[in-house]
Amino acid sequence: MKHYDVLIVGAGASGIGLGILMKQMGCENFSIMDRGEIGETFRRWPKEMRFITPSFPSQGFGQTDLNAVAPKTSPGYTLNEEHPTGEDYAEYLELLVIHYELPVQTGIEVNNINKSENGSFEVHTSQGALTSTFVVWAGGEYQYPNQETFPGAELCTHNSHVRSWEDMKADEYIVIGGYESGLDAVYQLNKMKKSSRLLAKTPTWKIDSSDPSTVLSPYTFKRMREAIPEERIKIYEQTVQSVAKDDGVYYVNTADGNQLASHTAPILATGFKGSTSMISHLFQNGKHGKPLVNDQDESTKSQGLFLCGPELRHDSHVFCFIYKFRQRYPVVAEAIGSRLNLNMEILNLYRKESFYLDDLSDCGERCEC
Repeated sequence: MKHYDVLIVGAGASGIGLGILMKQMGCENFSIMDRGEIGETFRRWPKEMRFITPSFPSQGFGQTDLNAVAPKTSPGYTLNEEHPTGEDYAEYLELLVIHYELPVQTGIEVNNINKSENGSFEVHTSQGALTSTFVVWAGGEYQYPNQETFPGAELCTHNSHVRSWEDMKADEYIVIGGYESGLDAVYQLNKMKKSSRLLAKTPTWKIDSSDPSTVLSPYTFKRMREAIPEERIKIYEQTVQSVAKDDGVYYVNTADGNQLASHTAPILATGFKGSTSMISHLFQNGKHGKPLVNDQDESTKSQGLFLCGPELRHDSHVFCFIYKFRQRYPVVAEAIGSRLNLNMEILNLYRKESFYLDDLSDCGERCEC
């Protein structure tokens, strides 16, 4: 049975970013596995979807490109795009894999992970079983849509299942969800000359905060300012309680007692369950509903299992964007590297490049992503 020192599950932004660091630290016996291709999640974005955080090369005082996952790299420079598409970003990740010669295995489904009596992990995949001393779960969220938010949610089309907004042929749609994905949906529909009604329980466009996790990005605000005057978008500040279907018509019922009808399935833009649901037996959950980890991002229940990516929570601190969770790569790498006696000098570069956040007391960010 094949044994690894470190197995990283997921070849997206967090898996590739951490994999680069492990390679630079001299870890020779590790692998990155993904059930799809490199950057599979980004490849599944609607073709019109773009990053809300801008990409451009690093400037004078060391802050790298917001969407970079390795110091001294820039998707903006590489792709010549300030707001990359999902396909663009997957290309950036592929180039990193080639440049750093990362041991990535694609097309391998991780079906289950168990902790053995000797302390290592037994990993059952679509191509057989293996063992690993450490496992880093970097599976992300996007491929695990939450369609259990209210009764009848399963009747809706989750926004992550839209391959292209050009495929939406009806003249009018109902969109449920007032965060970035919901606003992006109505914006894209408006571009296709479609009318839409947006139902949002949280008016994110009214929140006064400097934290981009709780308010709409300037990129989205700008696009909506352009779209609203065309009068094809109507916004309702209401909470959806249920969706029902009768005789081919969808009925959306709100907490205010209102009912909206549509001949097309409502578009659900209410978030994701997260991939850690696949290995929930290896985590304890906190009151925030996400896996509990210690200060090294290690499972409080299963020693040697680390969490990396947008599901990461530390009390009210949320690491839902790339530029947030990438700050924790060196924390995980330091925890694993110290136990494997790897070269830790590379961590100084991450500190210098503003990649490193090891003091959570200075992070006051909170969001409802």
